[in-house]
Amino acid sequence: MTDVRVVLVTVPPGDLATGLANSLVGERLAACVNVIPGLRSIYRWEGQVCDESESLLVIKTVQDRLDQLVARVRQLHPYALPEVLVLPVDAGSIPYMDWVLAETRPFLP
Repeated sequence: MTDVRVVLVTVPPGDLATGLANSLVGERLAACVNVIPGLRSIYRWEGQVCDESESLLVIKTVQDRLDQLVARVRQLHPYALPEVLVLPVDAGSIPYMDWVLAETRPFLP
């Protein structure tokens, strides 16, 4: 098990996905965010079956930044109940995981 985490967040299609991704990377809450357009989500919400177009954010971060990342997603996200799923990374490319660790370190004054 490593400190690296992958966070999945669905968002409405369009500029919001890019803006959210840029904010998370710019604030060093994420090392990288992949924006995957073209999702079709079918789900139940408030007693209705909904069928919506969305984009998926695949966010790479570390455990130490997770609480701040989730709080920032909730702050910037337009949904009343945003999807935020955190997946542990059991193994992977050591140089890549080292890069994720380095890019998510908070700025030091």
